[in-house]
Amino acid sequence: MKLLHVFLSITIWYSYGLAIDVVDSALDGTLNEIELTDDDHGYTVEKLITDNGYPVETHNVTTSDGYILTLHRIPHGLNSKSTGRVAYLQHGILASSSDWCILGAGKGLAFLLAEEGYDVWMGNARGNSWSRSHVNLTTDDTEFWNFSWHEIGTIDLPTMIDYILDQTGVPSLYYAGHSQGTTVFYVLTSTYPEYNNKIAVQTSLAPIAYMNHMTSPLLKIISYWTDTIEALASMLGINEFLPNTDFIKFIIGDDLCKEDTVTMSLCTNCIFAICGFSRAEMNETLLPLLTKYSPAGASTKQVIHYGQEVKSGYFRQYDYGILENMKYYGQMTPPSYDLSQITAPTYLIYSKNDWLSAQTDVEKLCSHMSNGCAGKIILTDFQFNHLDYTYGIDAPALVYNKVISLFARH
Repeated sequence: MKLLHVFLSITIWYSYGLAIDVVDSALDGTLNEIELTDDDHGYTVEKLITDNGYPVETHNVTTSDGYILTLHRIPHGLNSKSTGRVAYLQHGILASSSDWCILGAGKGLAFLLAEEGYDVWMGNARGNSWSRSHVNLTTDDTEFWNFSWHEIGTIDLPTMIDYILDQTGVPSLYYAGHSQGTTVFYVLTSTYPEYNNKIAVQTSLAPIAYMNHMTSPLLKIISYWTDTIEALASMLGINEFLPNTDFIKFIIGDDLCKEDTVTMSLCTNCIFAICGFSRAEMNETLLPLLTKYSPAGASTKQVIHYGQEVKSGYFRQYDYGILENMKYYGQMTPPSYDLSQITAPTYLIYSKNDWLSAQTDVEKLCSHMSNGCAGKIILTDFQFNHLDYTYGIDAPALVYNKVISLFARH
């Protein structure tokens, strides 16, 4: 059983280019509790921001179903005047608000927007490192992890957006999302169209909705075995994917990913094998810091939901099986998201070398968004991969400058 649990965990981690937790008990199948080691204490998003010389605020907001979410805010830049505009940044799966700061001052999107005069807010979805509290549940409770990105899009995202608008007094905000951060935007604005009016403009970095043309071989394997993985995960009580064991730290942490070690290439090659090969964009010196903040956690159900998307070719709600679908939805198959309801100007930024966000799927997404798709922008660097949008050396020049320019148009 231990080997099976480890196999499932590592396979999911490889499929998304990040990492997950592993069972260390062969007898009861329980997951290790999340705790920072002595070396990891102090590696907070607040530290990441202040170490770069910027002010930071931490805000907590509670969702209608009891999750306590953390928002990180950079209220102003160091050398800029306020424009009165508010920017909102939403991370991808197994990631957190740290993604927007990890490249550092002058490079990270959060810092660049602050210097453009934006009041920058960064969300953290339920279950990640900074949003692991609930008014009634603990992370030991199975029910705590009973969510997919549907709940993040329909509950977390509107809760955070409404809080930000209330705090700042602006009528709408400027939204940039990466990967799952785009998915939840499509879920929100198609399910609750009134939120289109609260988004001045949205930029989608590596858009994820339709996924049946993605080319990551390992994710294809996961999608093929989605039903089996779901059943095994339920049987073994694998509710959460978040690393903290010595095993995972060995795989992705200071030992193998340490700068100037002969094993550094193993880290980069694992990422390339899933997201597309882009060695020129990989800043290997960043990996030791990156592994302090990522992966930041997700539910098993989030990962399975994406596997269902790959397998079905639809962009729709979670598939519980025919009988449960009849109970939840009143029909045998999950309802699809009505993308024609999206009217907020949305720009899709994508690359030919992204093995998770395929060009064909992005074009299909745009066609189904009707009036919402304001433009498709394919990057001139055709080798850009899925994670280069947040960690790539040329992300500021190739992507973030486009985001800033698109924000300025609206």
